[in-house]
Amino acid sequence: MADRKHGVPAPPTDSTVNSADWDSGDLSGEQHRRVAFVDVDLTEAVSRGAEFVECTFRDCRFNASTHEETGFINCTFTRTSFFDTTFTRCKFVGSMFDGSTYDLMKVVGGDWSFVGMPGADLRNASFTDVRMREADLTGARFAGSKVRGVDLSGAWLSKADFTRCDLRGSDLSSLDPFGSEVAGAIIDPVQAITVATNIGMSVSDAG
Repeated sequence: MADRKHGVPAPPTDSTVNSADWDSGDLSGEQHRRVAFVDVDLTEAVSRGAEFVECTFRDCRFNASTHEETGFINCTFTRTSFFDTTFTRCKFVGSMFDGSTYDLMKVVGGDWSFVGMPGADLRNASFTDVRMREADLTGARFAGSKVRGVDLSGAWLSKADFTRCDLRGSDLSSLDPFGSEVAGAIIDPVQAITVATNIGMSVSDAG
């Protein structure tokens, strides 16, 4: 699995699906490896237990689709729309996103470790109980969004905007409040101690 956030190129593809209409299709159980999906309409499609490995999605539409326990392993998403898409317990390990849109996207559970989403506009997306270890979220915009119970350990958060973001229950051990925008972010008391420790403060309840 390529560590995409360090600039390793996308895996080559062996076949292409071009301008297909999978609107409202059921992709459950399907398996695809090294396929380039170009201008494919997956609006209102559903999947459960499907697997896409080292695939490329370019100019595709996942709008209002729902996916459960589906894997998108080391995939590349370019100019892809995820409007009102729901991913439940899905696996995106090593996948890279570029020029895509995420309005009303909902991610619940699953493993998004090592994903690359630098500069992504996630202000209207939500992530709950997701594993995002060592994800590249450099410059990502989460202002006003929900990132609850997310494992962000080792994540790249430089210049990320968490203004007014609900971060309660998330691992903030990688967050440098001087290197990110955090004004108005909502955190819990345990996280407050973590943030204080990150900036070199000593927390004590001694009188």
